[in-house]
Amino acid sequence: MKSNLTEIVAFLEKEFPQSLEKCRIESVTERAATVVYQVDERDLRPGGTVSGPTMMTLADYALYIAILGEIGLVGLTVTTNLSVNFLSKPAASTNIRGECKLMKVGKALVVGDVWLYSVGKDEPIAHVVGTYSIPPKS
Repeated sequence: MKSNLTEIVAFLEKEFPQSLEKCRIESVTERAATVVYQVDERDLRPGGTVSGPTMMTLADYALYIAILGEIGLVGLTVTTNLSVNFLSKPAASTNIRGECKLMKVGKALVVGDVWLYSVGKDEPIAHVVGTYSIPPKS
C-alpha cells in the first residue's frame, strides 16, 4: 500500500513531529522522494562547512520518506546500513536537497541511493547508499 505526500506529512506530524522541524518534503513519487534540509549555524562544523552528520541525517530521512511512499505508513521501518561518499564541500549558508531513488524494494529489505546537493548548485556534495529493514507483517 503506497502513501502520498499528504498522508506521509500527517503521519509524521503525529508520530515523528521533530523530523519536520528541519526537513521539508518537496515530493514523493514512485520509488523516489526529494527532501530539503534547512541549514543553520547548529549544522556547521569548524571550517565553515555543513557537518557530515547533518548530511547523513538528510540522506537517511530522504530514504525513509521514499520508503513510506512506496510501502505505506510502516513506522518501524529502520535503517540497517548507510554508506556515504562525501564529494565536495557544501556551501555553509545554503540548504541541502536530497534526491532519493529506491533501487530495490523487497519483502524484508529496501535499498536506495540519495544524491545530496547544495540548493541552487548542480554538482553533488555527497552520494549515499542505504538499506532499510521492513518489519514482518503480523
